[in-house]
Amino acid sequence: MRVSIVTREYPPSIYGGAGVHVAQLVPRLAKLVDVDVQCMGEPRPGATAHAEDFPPGANASLRVFGADLDIVAAMPKVDLVHSHTWYANLAGHLAGVYQSIPHVVTAHSLEPLRPWKRAQLGGGYELSGWAERTAYEGASAIIGVSTAMAADIARVYPDLDASKIHVVRNGIDTTEFFHDDGAQWPASIGVDVNRPSVVFVGRITRQKGLVHLLRAARQFAPGTQIVLLASSPDTPEIAAQFEQAYDALKAERGGDVIWVKDMAPRQGVRELLSHATLFACPSIYEPLGIVNLEAMACETAVVASAVGGIPEVVDDGVTGTLVAYDPEKGDDPAYQGDFEARFAAAVNDLLADPAKARRFGLAGRRRCLDEFSWETIARQTVAVYEAAVSRHRS
Repeated sequence: MRVSIVTREYPPSIYGGAGVHVAQLVPRLAKLVDVDVQCMGEPRPGATAHAEDFPPGANASLRVFGADLDIVAAMPKVDLVHSHTWYANLAGHLAGVYQSIPHVVTAHSLEPLRPWKRAQLGGGYELSGWAERTAYEGASAIIGVSTAMAADIARVYPDLDASKIHVVRNGIDTTEFFHDDGAQWPASIGVDVNRPSVVFVGRITRQKGLVHLLRAARQFAPGTQIVLLASSPDTPEIAAQFEQAYDALKAERGGDVIWVKDMAPRQGVRELLSHATLFACPSIYEPLGIVNLEAMACETAVVASAVGGIPEVVDDGVTGTLVAYDPEKGDDPAYQGDFEARFAAAVNDLLADPAKARRFGLAGRRRCLDEFSWETIARQTVAVYEAAVSRHRS
């Protein structure tokens, strides 16, 4: 079987969970099927890249569509096309129609569940939602990266044939993320590995709940280092909101608050996670949450909001602590304050009990090894391909 993977992100240009997913999946798939990769951006080895530069000066979503059309024109003859995120969904859909082949979609998130992106994309948000809906409705199979994600797909797109929806979870490369006693990179950013620390890794977006973490951190136990590997704000407004909360926290806790704005090296992230007391994930929307797996693979306990697919990764009371969050109340300042207080309490519980945090971390590593292997995920993905081809032919 020859398969074309269509994605916006591909190494070395990766900035989100979907990009990590594709980067890890492709080499494993290549052992099972013949793989072609079509991506967006600058030329790079291992893929055919397409610039997002047409029509010149147009809305960013329209320029993505221009790259999608380039992808359809450049794609070799294949047996199946597999797209990741709305950026690539239109290319996958059109390639499926053009070549009369099945189209498989992996859902890493759903546009209707991220309404805050309207401010980021302008009228392009309506285009991104249209592209996603059209692709899902025309797809031969749809993969959700968690059981919660699959349920969201069925709820958001109720006209879909439920038999087309499959669950193949994200995974973790445990040879890349593991407990690393090296401390050179943490020291280079001012972290004292002999003191307790709470680490966050992610983009500055509303989805990741980073502002909630900054507010909660004002209640963390004294002497706790708060280390933020946070970059790429979605909008100037989100950047300003984050910086306001950061400045308030920094004014109270001084040098114990460390913000790294640039993309950190993989080894550096691994070292930082390995020395952290715990990893904090205060997301308000998360289909699965690869960052939690990365922390767990480094033997680090996790405190995370109980949203989306996170409870399928973080085993509450075993590998970390889950904090309830109700998205329906997310715009209520009083509820936000309550969530932040409960999140802080969960963090302080582990800060006060390093033995429990260590026990959670070791259990997290075992869970990654037992349940989130990329080799298993590749085999499950190929099984979805085979079902899609059978469906397409019938």
